[in-house]
Amino acid sequence: MSSLVFQQYYLGCLSQASYLIGDRGSGRAVVVDPRRDVGEYLDDAAAAGLTITHVVETHFHADFLSGHLELAEQTGATIVFGRAAEGRVGFPAHFAADGERIELGDVTLEVLATPGHTPESISIVVRETGDGEPWGVLSGDTLFIGDVGRPDLLSADGVGADTLARQLFHSLRDQLLTLPDATRLFPAHGAGSACGKNLSTETESTIGEQRHTNYALAPMSEDEFVEAVTQGQSVAPLYFGFAANRNREDHETFDELEASRPLSWDEVAVARRDGAVLVDVRPAAEFARGHLTGAINVGLDGRFAEYAGEVVAAGTPIVLVADDGTAHEAKVRLARIGFDDVVGHIADPVATMAAHPDAVSPASRLTATELAARLDEVAGLQVVDVRGPGEVAAGSIAGAHLIPLPALVTRLDELDAAAPTVVYCAGGYRSSVAASA
Repeated sequence: MSSLVFQQYYLGCLSQASYLIGDRGSGRAVVVDPRRDVGEYLDDAAAAGLTITHVVETHFHADFLSGHLELAEQTGATIVFGRAAEGRVGFPAHFAADGERIELGDVTLEVLATPGHTPESISIVVRETGDGEPWGVLSGDTLFIGDVGRPDLLSADGVGADTLARQLFHSLRDQLLTLPDATRLFPAHGAGSACGKNLSTETESTIGEQRHTNYALAPMSEDEFVEAVTQGQSVAPLYFGFAANRNREDHETFDELEASRPLSWDEVAVARRDGAVLVDVRPAAEFARGHLTGAINVGLDGRFAEYAGEVVAAGTPIVLVADDGTAHEAKVRLARIGFDDVVGHIADPVATMAAHPDAVSPASRLTATELAARLDEVAGLQVVDVRGPGEVAAGSIAGAHLIPLPALVTRLDELDAAAPTVVYCAGGYRSSVAASA
């Protein structure tokens, strides 16, 4: 029987994968790319009789705030980055060289330096025995299923996209593609992530399958590769730069068991005077029937944290408009991107609005037919398309302002604040976020 313990944790709302890898014989384990609410890793490790000795980060993540500090605090585990991260973090860590191994017992992890998505990116080769063939590889954001990591994100510390793309070309061909075709591939992200442009919904593949199906691994010159991976990328969410920097800093750890606090109306008023923003987590249809004036609608039923991070500035105090049953989940999901300043929540939004009708605003939702009528009837109607560039390439409403949602708050000066406005996306979720913002 193999000594290997291997568990993937896939977080659909952020399209993010993390991993627990252990050795049954020695009882030692590592966690790779953990999210901040680390209780599940601790519970699963304990159930398997494992002690977490290392926390490995494949790079400085931009799309979420990692849980390395939480795990280190609760287990005493050593935080591990690639050697290129040395001197760039504000907390104790080990910086592993290319080819360095973490021995868990029979199970061995080998660090591969695979820069390109970011300068410090690494991949982790998993072997069931120290001298055995690779069982699998955790490719971080270097190689995805159907794609590769984009080289143009803010986490790259000023290194140009062209330089990183060339590093990525060699990391793929000189490191990952030298592994046997049967090697299982486990990336850090899947479809929906802004860390690439063509990610699959699958969460596991093999090196061989990607060698034959991934567009970025097809035979091509280095210049052709640079062109292929730098073009057509989506606009990076507003919070990415904040999260990438925060992942390098020593910061307060997150207590996932601490509940959100219900607030009185007077406490909400004080929080708003102090700069807090209302984030209404109800579905867009409910928000449209009536909402507290000034609230931003980011439905908990979608990619809540990501979209909140596109329209709320990092560090802004947040009051959640959410009932007691959803407030805690919203708080945890915001913490996953480093938005820790949740003041509390309005526990019964409907009753609160009924008690304070002067603080309520309506919204409207239009069908395509109704929009066509408005375009004919309303002089100076301003139409805003908040879809991504790839979506817009397939067609857009004539005359619409094309402003992807992640860029909206930085481009509001392009719009007429006094003009009647219609915002649209693909299905109504993002347009409600944008219209409320």
